[in-house]
Amino acid sequence: MLQRSLPWLVLLASAILEAVWATALGQSDGFTRPLPTTVFAVTATLSMLGLGIAVKSIPLGTAYAVWVGIGAGLTVAWAMATGAEPFSFVKVLFIGGIVVCAAGLKSLGGKPAKPANSAAPASGR
Repeated sequence: MLQRSLPWLVLLASAILEAVWATALGQSDGFTRPLPTTVFAVTATLSMLGLGIAVKSIPLGTAYAVWVGIGAGLTVAWAMATGAEPFSFVKVLFIGGIVVCAAGLKSLGGKPAKPANSAAPASGR
């Protein structure tokens, strides 16, 4: 059970890190502020590594949609919670829809497709 859930947990952690790097990017003032720039660089790298690990077990399209959906939802939620972005019930409704759709993709499951050329025998030409 844990082995099947581990890629999803890695993907969730990567989506959270996406929200962190997106927030840090906004605070970096065009990469002129050292601390937010460093936070951006570290969390963006870790987020991408986690996404790369997750897509070994989760189909790329599904993993990417979940990663972006959760990351975007958390980024907007944080911005509204901190006052960086105005609160709106309609915005919360739409962001919630993105997150619910991302969760729905997880429920579909499935294994990544094999690359088209992986099943073909090597030719001697």
